[in-house]
Amino acid sequence: MQVYLDNNATTMCDPKVVEAMLPFFSEQYGNPNSLHKFGSSTHPALMNAINQTYKAINASDNDDIVFTSCATESNNWVLQSVWIDHVLNGDKNHIVTTEVEHPSILSTCKFLEEQGVKVTYLPVNEEGVVEAHTVKSFITDKTALVSVMWASNETGMINPIKEIGEICKEKGVLFHTDGVQAVGKIPVDLQDVHVDFLSFSAHKFHGPKGIGGLYIKDSQELSPLMHGGEQMGGRRSGTLNVPYIIGMGKALELATENIEETMAKIRAKRDRLEDALLELSDTFTVGNRDNRTPNTILISIKGVEGEGMLWDLNNGEIGASTGSACASEDLEANTVMLAIGADNELAHTGIRLSLSRFTTDAEVDYVISHFKNAVARLRGISSSFAKQAPTKGGEVQECELHHHH
Repeated sequence: MQVYLDNNATTMCDPKVVEAMLPFFSEQYGNPNSLHKFGSSTHPALMNAINQTYKAINASDNDDIVFTSCATESNNWVLQSVWIDHVLNGDKNHIVTTEVEHPSILSTCKFLEEQGVKVTYLPVNEEGVVEAHTVKSFITDKTALVSVMWASNETGMINPIKEIGEICKEKGVLFHTDGVQAVGKIPVDLQDVHVDFLSFSAHKFHGPKGIGGLYIKDSQELSPLMHGGEQMGGRRSGTLNVPYIIGMGKALELATENIEETMAKIRAKRDRLEDALLELSDTFTVGNRDNRTPNTILISIKGVEGEGMLWDLNNGEIGASTGSACASEDLEANTVMLAIGADNELAHTGIRLSLSRFTTDAEVDYVISHFKNAVARLRGISSSFAKQAPTKGGEVQECELHHHH
């Protein structure tokens, strides 16, 4: 049996999404910006996809949603544009973010620091959550932007976006959230929270890879990253990726139409899997499961290297990912694991299992049995394993596994 439990990295494209996209590759292939009927014939489907996207996140008619190639582009766009619009042209030179953001935020912040921007990287608490009062205490009159992820790709923990949004609104500071792990997994209602910018990516909710979006509240100004034709109101030039925009609209509709019901089903399977794995001695999962995305488990198994466990799961045709931070620059899991009080050894034992609405009960049963056998086997050889791994400053050196959004 093959079981895919790495859905926080990417998801299977829903067959219904593929079906919706197909006609726009070779039948209705016109450029929507062209004036002839080949172009105009794609308009109804394009408008439908735009409407599906607005509805899924409850954006208003005054707001703007710009289609991008992925959330990495959306994240870069917001941070770099805030630098151009507010730092270069004004007296604000400070950005507040967190230590556990996705690399597309952290790397852009590092780039901006080289340009003279001051960046504050906030820690998380022992649950792996960024607390609203911590955000508040670091905002100054020089702060141009706060960027805090809605939910963590590593732990699934959900940050208090509503509270942080209210603080930013009150302080007159722009607020961006990387919503990649939230949109399509938990209810996202942009009339209920104050967010200036929200990034999302289709391949996290069973849409195609290579298409994402940026929500812009009240269609406010944002310097474009891409200059050229006047597509997307001049905000992002480049011919529209019609099939993928249609695919993302369909995927969003499917992911959000009965989201509470879908979440409940995924959560039941996740909880059953988690309960079974926690029967093993010396294991713990990160964060309170009620404040976690319903599909995610980050489990730490004492005495079992994350990489060894992945290898063993892979041999059983189970796809998962490691929660260990491999490079010292890669703050993701190390920060989370250390923040919740794990020692250096435990910071290398995390395994992330992320389910989807396509995960079956039979797959969960198979993973439980394979996982338990693997732990027994690996614990048996872990003493010899520990002798071989050269460490330096608590970091295991030979490690090639990295995580992506």
